[in-house]
Amino acid sequence: MGLDRTRAILALAGDPQAGLRGALVAGTNGKGSTAAMLASILQSAGRRVGTMPSPHLSSYTERIQVDGRPISERDFAGAVAWLQPRLAELPPELGPPTEFEILTTVAVTYLARHTDVLVIEVGMGGRLDSTNVLDLGIAIITNVALDHMQYLGDTVEKIAAEKAGIIKPGNRVLTAAGGSALAVVEGQAALVGATIWRLGRELRLRTRWRGWQGSEIDLSGPGFAFSDVRVPLVGEHQSANAALAVAAGQLLDAPPDGLAATRWPGRLELIRDSPMVVMDGAHNPAALAQLGRELRRLEPTRRVIVVFGMMADKDINASLAELRRLGAAEVVFTAASGSRPASPAALAREWGSGIVEGDPEAAGRRALQLAGPDGLVLVCGSLYLVGELR
Repeated sequence: MGLDRTRAILALAGDPQAGLRGALVAGTNGKGSTAAMLASILQSAGRRVGTMPSPHLSSYTERIQVDGRPISERDFAGAVAWLQPRLAELPPELGPPTEFEILTTVAVTYLARHTDVLVIEVGMGGRLDSTNVLDLGIAIITNVALDHMQYLGDTVEKIAAEKAGIIKPGNRVLTAAGGSALAVVEGQAALVGATIWRLGRELRLRTRWRGWQGSEIDLSGPGFAFSDVRVPLVGEHQSANAALAVAAGQLLDAPPDGLAATRWPGRLELIRDSPMVVMDGAHNPAALAQLGRELRRLEPTRRVIVVFGMMADKDINASLAELRRLGAAEVVFTAASGSRPASPAALAREWGSGIVEGDPEAAGRRALQLAGPDGLVLVCGSLYLVGELR
């Protein structure tokens, strides 16, 4: 792990990252939502915005987008073909490049030609993530919780240090982190001479919950104040993400007018009404806890049937503990798409009961039958599973 290989690949591509501006977004949860909201704000202000959503929901081409539109398959193939012979020039001592290193180079090369501002979501962690070769001027750290512990560390402080590794000299840092994680972020910002805006201090937020309609926020910060800003993404936690996006928009001379147009599928997304189907990519204990709180608030009386699949390298025990608090009538365990799914049978054994349907489509049909016309089917545990069933 490290950035040397990515830097070497970018050098062979002509260093397209030089001079690019925008925001690099890290965090345990909410970084995708924050990036989507900031991109919508910038696009509404007339900017041509490049993004790298990760992971994709339906097509791999979603990982490189201009103004919310995925790169075409033809352009993606062309960009990879252009880079491929240059990869052969990598010094052997660096070792072979990873998929994400190649994707990062392809994306940055393409977006540098077709956009004027980037909003880039970190893949995992921050300090050693391939996207950290970018210095876009703004570093956003949404929050810090336990996730990817085998790679990032087994404490919140260690994970915060990895995420704070995206902060570079002279950056403007925006964060909603709290407690010991915030102290780590503050320390890194001070170490490199970065200016920090913290939610609850420099950034002051008031929220009005609007149920399935999202929320409204009032936000003030250094030199700005906005009232009655509509946040279309569902969930009270999206207010903090929206606050960071609006503040970043101010640093990039973009008013929050475009926030209401944000679309971010697969996050507390209401798919249909009868039976009600909700999909959320919550894939770690903190996200599942938040999902449970929101769903109990949104639909306190509905009978809930859960379709659940998870990656094997996640904290499965703690995640299932949060799922129990949801009070589901039944759970259908299935295999999330991807290269490392947890066994549905193993998940059911850990749960102590439940239904096992290895095929996600069959699991979805079973859940619809169990829910009946007045129930609620919740799909969660993995964005890959959400993308497939969506």
